[in-house]
Amino acid sequence: MPCKLIVFLFLIFLFPCYLFSDSRVDFNTFFFDKTLRIDYYHIADGQEEIFTLDKIYQEGIWAGNHNELIELFNIGHYYINVYDIATNKHIYSKGFDSLCGEYRTTKPAGEGIKKTFHETILIPYPRRSILVVIEARNKDNLLLPVFSIKIDPQDYHILKEKTSKGIQIFELIKCGEPSKKVDVAFLSEGYTPSELEKYKSDLEKIIKVFFSIEPYKSNQGKFNIYGIFIPSQESGSDEPRKGVYRNTALNSSFNAFDSERYLLSEDNKKIRDIAGTVPYDAIIIMANSKRYGGGGIYNTYAIFTIDHPLHEYLFHHEFGHSFTGLADEYYTSDVAYEDFFPQGVEPMAPNITALLDVTNIKWKKHLSPGIDIPTDWRKEVFDSLTAMRSQNQEEMQKIISEMEDKGVRQDSIDLLRVKYHNRDLEITNRIKDFFINHPLREKIGAFEGAGYKNSGLFRPTLNSIMHRFMEEDKFFYRVSEQAIVNVINYYVCF
Repeated sequence: MPCKLIVFLFLIFLFPCYLFSDSRVDFNTFFFDKTLRIDYYHIADGQEEIFTLDKIYQEGIWAGNHNELIELFNIGHYYINVYDIATNKHIYSKGFDSLCGEYRTTKPAGEGIKKTFHETILIPYPRRSILVVIEARNKDNLLLPVFSIKIDPQDYHILKEKTSKGIQIFELIKCGEPSKKVDVAFLSEGYTPSELEKYKSDLEKIIKVFFSIEPYKSNQGKFNIYGIFIPSQESGSDEPRKGVYRNTALNSSFNAFDSERYLLSEDNKKIRDIAGTVPYDAIIIMANSKRYGGGGIYNTYAIFTIDHPLHEYLFHHEFGHSFTGLADEYYTSDVAYEDFFPQGVEPMAPNITALLDVTNIKWKKHLSPGIDIPTDWRKEVFDSLTAMRSQNQEEMQKIISEMEDKGVRQDSIDLLRVKYHNRDLEITNRIKDFFINHPLREKIGAFEGAGYKNSGLFRPTLNSIMHRFMEEDKFFYRVSEQAIVNVINYYVCF
């Protein structure tokens, strides 16, 4: 059917369907066209994890593809597997990551501090009793069962009431039935009732950004887009290091896992209650803040700040994490994780590799002809420039702090700050020139430095949206583009 567009007119570009499984599960045999939402608590430290059931809900129609129920991407630290008890048939699976899974790689978790997170899995509503199994990867990336529960769909404990009130829904783009399209829900965060018009304007702005680059640009006819406005008492998000706490609808906060720019919400129940008012395959939280920040958890949600000058990069980068399971390709920035990608184990993400088998790199078919593997990209030059910039920033912070303690006049401090800022800008421009003028700029190879590690992990390109932002280089490139297309077609193929 032709796209019905409320805000924008988009053209439909058809890509061939991507085949996922030779063993098809007949949807109507095992499921109703409804959604079963399973909420649970995930309690863990670095050594142990515990799952406890919270509540089970019946929600609206199933947004996922009725013809692709066994997902074979093999991405994510966790996997849902569903079995029909009467026949012992495997009838549904999907990979995902979680906030708790990330927490387990942090220093506090390694020191034995347990923390509790609320999480959700969604499955099609079963016609008869099922066994739901959650599997988690061990240090060798092997999936092992960690939680299971039998569910009778006739159980009167399954909740059926509406779970969210006082919201407004905007059907922005409608290109087809939910089961045949990628359904994306944009949730508002930190918008007061008086900022409804700003939210609508921000939605219009970010949808243009969404479909401005490939592969989304050529696949925009495969998406349904919803906006969901839930008012907040105050604008913005919490900023704990500044002592700023704001009363917002989704309780988002910077300094997640003690990382300054990491923005997350741990209010999973509220997020799912709101998102569940529309059919959704992906959740994006748009935070009403000027500060740089965001986060993306695979098959959980993405969050980004709309008013920072780099909001386009933030959106695409974080959605790359949450929608496709793309890994961070940078390695010079501080993060909270201590052992996110274990040494000597091939990561599951499609865009980084430990290069354990040089002759069979996972993106072998995309390699540029004649390129060396691993690829010499003059890494030492970039590392030197990055170290110079870090040293400049640390020196500035130290000296200015000392001047403030001594009561030095503000105008003198401001002059010194300008001096260091100019130095930072000069180094940044040298880094930018390094990438723009690099002879391997658009080549596909194996560039060392990725996944927060200086060595031992490799990315497919010199730069990309998953590495670092540059206005002249805001692309995913072939490896990540193909991974995104595969996920898009997983939802729309029939």
